[in-house]
Amino acid sequence: MKNKDCFKGKQVLVAGLARSGVASANLLYDLGAQVFITDNQDNANIRRALSQLKSKDIKVELGKHSRDFVRGKDSVVVSPGIPNNALPVIWAKDENIPVISEIELAWILCPAQVIAVTGTNGKTTVTTLIGKVLSAAGKRVFTCGNIGRPFCAEVGKMQEGDFAVLEISSFQLEYIDTFKPKICVFLNLSRNHLDRYKDMAEYLAAKKRIFQNQDAADYAVLNYDDPAIRSLAKELKSTTVYFRKKEGLNPNQSAVLSVAALLGINKDSVMKVFGEFKGVEHRLEDVLEINGVRFINDSKSTTTEATVWALNNLSGPLILIAGGREKGNDYSKAVELAAKKVKAAVLIGEAKEKIKKVFSGSLNTLEAATLEEAVKKAYRLALPGDCVLFSPMCKSFDMFSDYEDRGRFFKNIVFKLDKAKV
Repeated sequence: MKNKDCFKGKQVLVAGLARSGVASANLLYDLGAQVFITDNQDNANIRRALSQLKSKDIKVELGKHSRDFVRGKDSVVVSPGIPNNALPVIWAKDENIPVISEIELAWILCPAQVIAVTGTNGKTTVTTLIGKVLSAAGKRVFTCGNIGRPFCAEVGKMQEGDFAVLEISSFQLEYIDTFKPKICVFLNLSRNHLDRYKDMAEYLAAKKRIFQNQDAADYAVLNYDDPAIRSLAKELKSTTVYFRKKEGLNPNQSAVLSVAALLGINKDSVMKVFGEFKGVEHRLEDVLEINGVRFINDSKSTTTEATVWALNNLSGPLILIAGGREKGNDYSKAVELAAKKVKAAVLIGEAKEKIKKVFSGSLNTLEAATLEEAVKKAYRLALPGDCVLFSPMCKSFDMFSDYEDRGRFFKNIVFKLDKAKV
């Protein structure tokens, strides 16, 4: 790591005790900081996270936020799930305490060359593929960020000459300051997170912060087929490289090829990686077949566009399980395709009434109180040759801690169903 003494002896507050909060707190403790954590929740998930902290010397406030806990700190590190109107953020700004994101914290310490990937859909796949391409080329690479392990959990292992390939969300970009990736990839833009942003313009503004510190020696890899992204080139100081869908390649693969070309990696090597790639967990993941019925885990789908992509890539009659926490998605974009491919939709979570209203008249819909109930209902509706697709189109936070937790829960239900042979 570089700048190892930057936080030594400093009092640093971490807001949010989720995965990135734990990683930030442990990293800061290792660097010799006095670490404090505040989280307004106190539940089983938070207590599990608490057990992952390295030391009891890390002071923790659960189930509330108090101003005295914020006062006098040298800086505040916010986890991605902490909104701008959260009390620790407001109080820190009132007292002129610097507020940074977990991504910014790791960047300050990072000796590796950073490649950052953002966009509404496809981030996980593209980030994973870039990591695999670099690894196949003999590079030492860490794939992290909003995928797998947080940046702060990995940065301590990095050395000069390594690569860090980061999946970056708009939330993580809100409190960057000096974050400056060598290559930034912007895949696409569609309605998302309008429960956090007032409109699409504000959502885009958060996303394009990824480029704010780049200069002419850096690269912006932009989707030419997305007008909103293509037009960003005139605002940027970095060197623009476009990608677009080509014959035999989807847009995600084209983006990866563009990054590989910038790094001097030949196309044949990249195509070999594509051929061997089995996909990412929770994204159109084949789980099991029970009595001729396939179960597909697409828990990574938190947008309508992601579910449309899943529907386009599956054949055969489908039973769709969807729903979760509403975040301003336009579900009508899935209606036409779902009417052609989906026999019935089983809806769950806070958004189920809104989705039911949109699908009404085009699709048979049922409701379920839990995901387990939804899986059992979907299985009863399915015939041999059908596919049960779990593609929520929504956030998981009303019922699960994140999409990975949700996906694992879905798979466990299916495994239990198989054992029961219902």
